[in-house]
Amino acid sequence: MKNIFDKALGTACGAGYWPWGPGTMGAAVGVLVWWLASLVLAWQTLFFVTLAAVVVVTLISVPSINRLEREWGPDPSRVVIDEVVGVWICLLAVPAPYILDVLNTPAWWWILGAFVLFRFFDIVKPLGVRSMEKLPGGWGVMADDILAGIYGAAVMLIIAFVMNIS
Repeated sequence: MKNIFDKALGTACGAGYWPWGPGTMGAAVGVLVWWLASLVLAWQTLFFVTLAAVVVVTLISVPSINRLEREWGPDPSRVVIDEVVGVWICLLAVPAPYILDVLNTPAWWWILGAFVLFRFFDIVKPLGVRSMEKLPGGWGVMADDILAGIYGAAVMLIIAFVMNIS
């Protein structure tokens, strides 16, 4: 039973089995889950639920990833829960609706931007992102995507700030 849970969690309910870019599919699943939550939650609630999900999913994923690595090898491409968490971090920077009005931009631009920025930082792995992979086991798998998500969120916040002052 634990192995079924580990595989369901690690592959983001099977997204990691996608043959053409499982990491991109994992990030897309993360965006889809977040977007569905955004349809039913107020912005402030969505922010805190997303933040809590990042922490909880990270903490329960690390032991699962450790077990999956014993079966699938180090940092298996099928494990994409790290991409889900990373894109959620980036999505934390999507502006609140009242800020979107000020910036005169639709929410989907910011959601797409979060996805693209996260994938960019996850693939290119600049500024210490690659070194995070050296952490042991599941922490290394999760940490590089967490940092990629932080970098993506930082870029989004800078863009929002620049757009607001111009």
